[in-house]
Amino acid sequence: MTVTHRKYVPHSHAHYGGNLVDGAYGLGMFGDVATELCVRTDGDEGLFAGYSEVRFAAPIQAGDVIEATATIVRVGTRSREVEFEARVVCRANPDRGPSAADVLDPPIVVTTARGTVVVPVATP
Repeated sequence: MTVTHRKYVPHSHAHYGGNLVDGAYGLGMFGDVATELCVRTDGDEGLFAGYSEVRFAAPIQAGDVIEATATIVRVGTRSREVEFEARVVCRANPDRGPSAADVLDPPIVVTTARGTVVVPVATP
C-alpha cells in the first residue's frame, strides 16, 4: 500500500537564506502520509513510534511543490514499517518572473526515511 500527498511550500515557511525551508518540513509531510496510510490499512490514525533512518538529500525551497510518499514495507501484529520519499515536483523560477515556476522532470528527491508506526490491536 502506498499513499502520496502533494503540497505547495509557502514563502512564509522559509527560515534560511536563499528561501530554504528546514528539513522538518518534509518530516511533517511524512507524518501526514503515514496517518492516511494507517487509516486506509487499519481504520485508525496510528501513532508514529520513530525513525530508524532519515536522509536529507537536497534542499526544500519556498515556492516548491513537494510530493511525499509512504509505502508499507513490513507488517507486524501492531507495527508497520514504512519507507518515505519526498520529491520536489515543481520549483519556482524567479529568473523568468516573480511568479514563474517549472515542472521538474525528473523530480528532485529531497528527503528519504524509514520509520515505524503502531496501530491498535484489531477488534472483531
